[in-house]
Amino acid sequence: MRSARLLLGLAAVAVAFAAADTYVVVLALPDMMGSVGIPIDQLQRAAPIVSGFLLGYVAMLPLIGRIADLRGRVPVLVAALVLFAAGSLVTTLAYDMPTLVGGRFLQGVGGGGLVPATLALVADLYPTERRGVPLGVVSAVQELGSVIGPLFGALVLAVADWRAIFLVNLAVGLVLAAAIRGLSVAEERAPASVSRPARPDLVGAVLLALTLVTGALAFTRPSQLMRDLTWGQLFIPWAGDGRWLTPLGTVAIMTAVLFVARCLTARRPLVDLRGWGRSMREADLVGALFLAAALAGVILAFATADPKVQVFSDQGLWYLLGAAVAAVGFAVHLRRAEAPLVPRGALRRAPAWGAMLVSFFIGAALIAALIDIPIFARTTVYPDSQLSAALVLVRFLVALPVGAVLGGYLTRTLPAGVVTAVGMVLAAIGFTLMSHWGLSSLDDLSANVPLLLGGFGFGLALAPVNAAVLASTDDEVHGLSAALVVVSRMVGMLVGISALTTIGLRRYYAEQADLPTAREVCHGSSRCQEFSDLLRVAGIAQEHTVFAGAAVCAVLAAVLALALFRTARTRAVHTAQVLRAGG
Repeated sequence: MRSARLLLGLAAVAVAFAAADTYVVVLALPDMMGSVGIPIDQLQRAAPIVSGFLLGYVAMLPLIGRIADLRGRVPVLVAALVLFAAGSLVTTLAYDMPTLVGGRFLQGVGGGGLVPATLALVADLYPTERRGVPLGVVSAVQELGSVIGPLFGALVLAVADWRAIFLVNLAVGLVLAAAIRGLSVAEERAPASVSRPARPDLVGAVLLALTLVTGALAFTRPSQLMRDLTWGQLFIPWAGDGRWLTPLGTVAIMTAVLFVARCLTARRPLVDLRGWGRSMREADLVGALFLAAALAGVILAFATADPKVQVFSDQGLWYLLGAAVAAVGFAVHLRRAEAPLVPRGALRRAPAWGAMLVSFFIGAALIAALIDIPIFARTTVYPDSQLSAALVLVRFLVALPVGAVLGGYLTRTLPAGVVTAVGMVLAAIGFTLMSHWGLSSLDDLSANVPLLLGGFGFGLALAPVNAAVLASTDDEVHGLSAALVVVSRMVGMLVGISALTTIGLRRYYAEQADLPTAREVCHGSSRCQEFSDLLRVAGIAQEHTVFAGAAVCAVLAAVLALALFRTARTRAVHTAQVLRAGG
């Protein structure tokens, strides 16, 4: 049991680190844009850097969760960490937008795959009535990443280039993958076993090393080598232009192809591609692609929009139309497939599908805090300091892990619906108080009350939602069901920020319409500061509307949790109950 807890601890650390990577890009984004030739005043062109990560994180999550049910939690954890490390390597070496987005996509797939595998691992290691606290701990470390991420990014950027962030990701991902793999092998090996360990695939290792070295050189094109009369010829294209049409690029491609062929044909390959291929087919790859296309359409419609002027992007209707077609195809496929991605009846219980609905509204409310609290701080007391505005959000985030652990503990003795509802009501109260903040409210210590109350409330609700879905689904679909809950929350965040911001902007424009023009106020007078304050008041009205809308989402989550989690058996059975039942 001790080694099992150590394994869970390593998985939780991996989840926290991957979660931190979600937020670290916020600080590094301007430098990343400059490295691929995007001017800082064209921020909209950098949207794929963010949406690429989201696509990998969300769209592939159901397939990864299902593979975790079929192949096991540890192999998926190790594979997810390797993908995360590979994505970090590609991001570090990226020289143009496609490679940068490709690296972020791989990071998203790997980072997202850690969450359902870890939650399902909790269900494997603990009985239903004892899952609350470990689920709370996993939820806490996941949200702790939102605190660690910006701080980690600021620390690295203070002493090094943005690429150093992803080099650290690469090292940590590989170390954690090796540690989890080594611990699982040691656990599986019988004490009395005298069998010789399997010989490593040296040919595959050599091919992989050659691929990495030549590929890294093709990516980076070191100036010392390119200027050399002999080595420089390796970087001259055979025809046209491009890094991969060079002798060095050709070697990298050929060794990569040979490595894949070796993995597909060797008896004991370095990477079991055949086994993973079988797992994907058994997990219903076709159904997963339909669902991924549907999720991708929703993500692109909202993530590529400018929330200041639109709910979804200019191509949003086409993205949503494509998502609808894919969703219909997914529904038809589920009815016809012999072994569909979502097994028939897997989510038949109300707490199972209800957890996804509750998670959607939790995400819609939570994103308002993550985005609009710093915006409010910049609009009012910290107009010239992004760091100070971010520290205001930290007050909200530090309370979230505390609430997550306590929520897990309370789930052992109280119904999951009650704990979730209490948490979301506290969050709604916090948002309601925020909706009455004024120009100087953040200078007052009383502003900490809604921040801490809101963060604590959100944390309180996380573990009960996961506990409810795991207690209401069969062991064979725990990975899938945990993945779908995470997907629901992420989609809720995307839809929520677009919808709430659009509603807030209507309030802003209504307030602004009643203001005199700048020329009327400032021309030949000293009242420009008064006009600026009036504009800030209009901006505050917008944020007030967003906070009020988030409070409504939180209340909806609370009501749904009370109604849908009533039959979720997440509590421990006390001795007195057993005695009464026995007469």
